[in-house]
Amino acid sequence: MQDLWDRHLRYRSHHVDVPLDHSDVDSPSISIFAREVVDTRKNEQDLPWLVYFQGGPGMESPRPNGASGWLKRALDDYRVLLLDQRGTGLSSPVNHQTLAHLTAAEQADYLSHFRADSIVKDAECLREALGIKQWAILGQSFGGFCALTYLSFFPQSLSRAFVTGGIPPIEGHADRVYQKTYQRVEDKNQQFFAQFPDAQARCHEIAQYLQNNAVTLPNGQPFTVEQFQTIGLNLGRGHAGLPLYYLLERAFIEVNGERVLSYPFLDAMQAEQGYLTNPFYAILHESIYCQQQASQWSAHRVRDQFPQFHYQPDQPFRFTGEMVYPWMFDQLATLKPLKDAAMLLAEKTDWPALYDLEALKHNTVPLACATYVDDMFVEFDYSRQTLAKIANSQAWMTNEYEHNGIGVDGERILDRLIDIGDNLAALHG
Repeated sequence: MQDLWDRHLRYRSHHVDVPLDHSDVDSPSISIFAREVVDTRKNEQDLPWLVYFQGGPGMESPRPNGASGWLKRALDDYRVLLLDQRGTGLSSPVNHQTLAHLTAAEQADYLSHFRADSIVKDAECLREALGIKQWAILGQSFGGFCALTYLSFFPQSLSRAFVTGGIPPIEGHADRVYQKTYQRVEDKNQQFFAQFPDAQARCHEIAQYLQNNAVTLPNGQPFTVEQFQTIGLNLGRGHAGLPLYYLLERAFIEVNGERVLSYPFLDAMQAEQGYLTNPFYAILHESIYCQQQASQWSAHRVRDQFPQFHYQPDQPFRFTGEMVYPWMFDQLATLKPLKDAAMLLAEKTDWPALYDLEALKHNTVPLACATYVDDMFVEFDYSRQTLAKIANSQAWMTNEYEHNGIGVDGERILDRLIDIGDNLAALHG
């Protein structure tokens, strides 16, 4: 346990060992890390706890250097715990380096224990180790998926649940998720190219250059049209259109009378490939929708229902979004070593249940949510359908924000959710 201090905040590190497989008494252990944050003026107070579940999967918890945004509002009422979900940050991190000593089958088996059900059980181990009877939880994006898993299996451990942009579909196949997701990505493409009409010609120029020339990123990885399309991930974030346009307008420079893609542009393209530093996200992304069924590369298969996303020089250019494709494991440097494991996980059919519909139907924990009408990552219609099945829940449904609303205006959003949670508690108390 280590304490760090600045002028306004106190930080304390917590570590706990947990089983890799919570259902196996002989399972090897992994380490879970979480950072406690409290206002220095309230350090000696007996404050309630709030645990933050980060988006992802595979993203580490924030590393704050002060109180701002949602954290500022949370620290008014809570002692905050920033949990590095298993496999991220300092919690037995997963990447191509840490998995290199395992066979593909061993990698797949290991990674099968890194979904929301295991993450929630880790949190329970941490809660018990800290001697906390109940705590509140805040889940952003995939963190919201974890929150519903928590409500399903350990509701007695929770005083409140807050979710921003992360109410998942809790039934059905991943295919239905991507059928909606492609529609939302098409909407964002149309909005972007309507706002910046000349960007369409620039994207075609870049795509054609990539098709006609061997281009490599600064890490030596060949750069392709398919990779270029994936920067459409940015279209699901607030105020992303103009920065994306600025990126496109500086794509080319002239060298000895020839137009070539510039090093700054290619460096930016490499930086956009979060899968390079977080292969966990790519290899487990579709599994977050799987219960007793295989994804079988859902986004890849469903893409054929939306042919506009297959680049053709004589058709309008379209960006894709956060979809994961099997070709990534042939092209992206840090995904190549995990290809065989990814193929095995895509065919895995015995994924356990992530939600208990009966428990959610009789939920007594106040659940307050911010759901975004125009969310490109979490389908609004499916969020509404799920919330209709959860007792003691209330959503603030708004088009003021995109998926990353908590990062844009987190203090206001969390303040509203806390009010909703308090009202629900009073109403059903």
